[in-house]
Amino acid sequence: MGTGSQEIVHHNYGSAMPRADVNGIAIEYDVQGDGEPLLFVMGLGGQLTDWRDDFVGLFVDRGFKVIRFDNRDSGLSSQGTWKPPNQSTIIRALLTKQPVKGVAYSMVDMADDAAGLLDFLEIDSAHVVGLSMGGMIVQEIALNHPDRVRTMCSIMSNTGDRRNGGIAASLMPKFAWRPKPTLDNAVEDNVEVFRLISGPLFDADEYRQHVRLNVERSFEPEGMERQMAAISITRDRTKLLEAVTAPTLVIHGLVDPLVKPSGGLTTAKAVPGSRFLGIPDMGHDLPEQRWSEICDAIVENCRRAS
Repeated sequence: MGTGSQEIVHHNYGSAMPRADVNGIAIEYDVQGDGEPLLFVMGLGGQLTDWRDDFVGLFVDRGFKVIRFDNRDSGLSSQGTWKPPNQSTIIRALLTKQPVKGVAYSMVDMADDAAGLLDFLEIDSAHVVGLSMGGMIVQEIALNHPDRVRTMCSIMSNTGDRRNGGIAASLMPKFAWRPKPTLDNAVEDNVEVFRLISGPLFDADEYRQHVRLNVERSFEPEGMERQMAAISITRDRTKLLEAVTAPTLVIHGLVDPLVKPSGGLTTAKAVPGSRFLGIPDMGHDLPEQRWSEICDAIVENCRRAS
């Protein structure tokens, strides 16, 4: 079922949500609930809305103040102006461990954005949960701003060591030569990407409706390419994570082809005292059928802080 451009309105201006001035950029954010602060950090190209309202509601019902935000170069937060390298160049850099040149920020900078948002909200410390690239970011928060992290949860991510948690070989050609999506095909393009990387519980029709709303909210494909470039220069955090003292939970789908499960296992091994939750029927997605289990595990980890 195709979607034509006449069905999609491109709104990446204005906002009903508040914005924070952080590190010289504007960060769009949303706060729901009261109680202990819980910061959700989204992954590559994702918007704060990809933390679904019903998923967030599970944590609000458990007594948390949930903070979602758009990373720089996504959603309604500030977009960079530097020209990113093409996808094949970035993927080659990831495989050869030779970083691309001219990348204007890193995961460390994005972690500073998150810490700056906590400053803006006058929150001394929070439980931090990151998904995919967001997992890389929360690891950097724990390393560079340890006093701000009550507990950490890294979901479907890796330590940046390049040997573990890489992309499955079968996906390489599909992504390396994938044309840049256009506003006309943005919805179906995103559905097809998630069909490739998700587990067996993926519901294409439901996801299509979600993506349509996301594209109406913001469509910035070059922003995602800039984030990909930032990932390509990420440092290897494996040894550094030995210093993390915050109670840590690592969650990974055991059929994840985009960040293979070895990424999560390596993360759990690197952080002393961490716990690992492997979900057999989860790929690089958060299937609704597993939300309750994931919520319970994150809440249990948060309780370890006290």
